[in-house]
Amino acid sequence: MTGDTDRLRRLLGGPETAWLRTRVRRRLERGTPLTGSITLARATPEQRRAVELLLGRRAGTGVSLSVPLDEIDRVLRDSGACPGGLAAAVELLDGPVRDLAREHAENAAAWRAALAPLDAAVAGRTELDGWRAWLDSTGLVRRLTDGPDEAAPILARLAAVVRRLPSAGVPLGRLAAETCGDAHALDEGSALATLALSAARALAGLPYAAEGTAESRRAAWAAVGVHLDELSSLVLSLGLPGGDETPLGRMLAAARSAGEPVVLTLRQLRRHTGPLPVPGLVRLCENPVVVAAAADELGADCPPLVCVSGRPSAAVWRLLELLAEGGAGFAYHGDFDWGGVAIAAAVHDRIGCRPWRYDTAAYLAAPADGSGAPLTGRPSPTPWDPGLAAAMTERAVRVEEELVLTDLLADLHGGAHR
Repeated sequence: MTGDTDRLRRLLGGPETAWLRTRVRRRLERGTPLTGSITLARATPEQRRAVELLLGRRAGTGVSLSVPLDEIDRVLRDSGACPGGLAAAVELLDGPVRDLAREHAENAAAWRAALAPLDAAVAGRTELDGWRAWLDSTGLVRRLTDGPDEAAPILARLAAVVRRLPSAGVPLGRLAAETCGDAHALDEGSALATLALSAARALAGLPYAAEGTAESRRAAWAAVGVHLDELSSLVLSLGLPGGDETPLGRMLAAARSAGEPVVLTLRQLRRHTGPLPVPGLVRLCENPVVVAAAADELGADCPPLVCVSGRPSAAVWRLLELLAEGGAGFAYHGDFDWGGVAIAAAVHDRIGCRPWRYDTAAYLAAPADGSGAPLTGRPSPTPWDPGLAAAMTERAVRVEEELVLTDLLADLHGGAHR
């Protein structure tokens, strides 16, 4: 039986009872039983009269208006206005009621399915556990996409990218083409590019959220072996001997003769065939200020020096590989902070190096009074000198290369005569 629709509209369908229908609908959507009372804090006279007409009695005299749902349900059934009761009346008047519990369950299942390829890609990779949890806690994927249907293909591509990271020197466009079928899939600005960059930053030990600068983006990709292009990936050096046989060798030889630093591109280094012969020691520093000061003081007499400029780029790794093939050994110095330690560990693991005033004794001897900034960040191991990490944790002072520049230049002076 459908009941007396006209009577139902007169009793419950007017604007004065819209608040009541809305409250009932919310309960039905949440699956809450229609029991107890619903109270309107500040009822107008018109709203009170409409409820009194519905109930067939006075509805109190206070400012608030309390409506017993069980009584309304009974009135609608007994009067024939809606034999199905209050729940059916709300649907007849205002349309079907959503089943929010079912919708939430279906939406959650859809998101689990969309995220499944990514979860499979990060399974067993503890270095990505924090990043994966961060995606959930920040809701980044949901904010970048319009629901699980749109997110699913993006997350499948992201999973393919994550499986390839870190890589050993691959252009970003090639990585995108091989993992996503589109050379521009990882271009800045897309949801996929944002998510993939955050994964690269996680693998590099950097904060997951990007800093927003082109240099930050380039450095994060470089840290996992991906370069944006062969001309933007650079490495700074001073005093590398070079030679007459190749274009790169002639460039290095000319720069050394002039006592000037030289910036090399990944393109130049990739086009060089064969090793770069430097049978002795090549010193590595983290900051360009060391190279600039060495050029000013030693000029053409400066022994081989390479600056990694923070997280090593693809160009840095390529140069170091060429030097290693040519017989070079390496000694590394960087900032005494956890970022510097992570860079040193990467160099130590990838090409092998010994510390250059980058051990426990050097750290404890470095100036701190009034000049050492507080050491922040997550501690990292120092496999070349396990005591260094412990000393840095205890002292908790950051020491930049500039503060020990005099000692570094003294070592370079000594190396010039060996």
